[in-house]
Amino acid sequence: MLGSTLNPKQFLSRVAEEMDRIDPAEIQKLSDLVHERYVAGRFVFVIGNGGSGSNASHFCEDMGKGTLARKFFDDDTKKRLKVLSLTDNTPYILAWGNDEGFDRVFSEQLKNLASPGDLLIAISGSGNSPNILRAVEWANAHGLTTYGCTGFSGGKLRGLAHFGLHVPLDDMGIVESIHLTAFHWVVDDTYRRISM
Repeated sequence: MLGSTLNPKQFLSRVAEEMDRIDPAEIQKLSDLVHERYVAGRFVFVIGNGGSGSNASHFCEDMGKGTLARKFFDDDTKKRLKVLSLTDNTPYILAWGNDEGFDRVFSEQLKNLASPGDLLIAISGSGNSPNILRAVEWANAHGLTTYGCTGFSGGKLRGLAHFGLHVPLDDMGIVESIHLTAFHWVVDDTYRRISM
């Protein structure tokens, strides 16, 4: 937790330094993958635990509403982005977690909802969350494209997902902040592509 040893100015400087180390092509690829799903009418699923789960919900909300210009709100002929955060189906998550194990809470939802050609965005700071890895393994085996958002060393997720955004830093808070900042650019870029 770098903030425990840095003052606010030092902390913000360190965040800026870490942002500068990110490969912009990784963020551009995520936007391209999302837009491809929009054009094809396929689903985008987002998953994560804890702060990454919160980022999944936030990204989903922004992508669902924030990519559509106000002029299209009442235009039912305007195609919408199909995006769903699997972190938000609480009773379903609790049922699978309680009855069969927490490692199934995302993969079992994908079995109900996903189809070949869909996109799974999997967020895990450590890259080693069992429920994330199980979902990505299932998605890879069933024709989905997978994109992993990681921190630290990237864990198993970095090598398992087809594409990804990696933040090489051992600080979960900053990793999650950089993920969310990248997501906000993807929202803006998707808005540009479908609403301008």
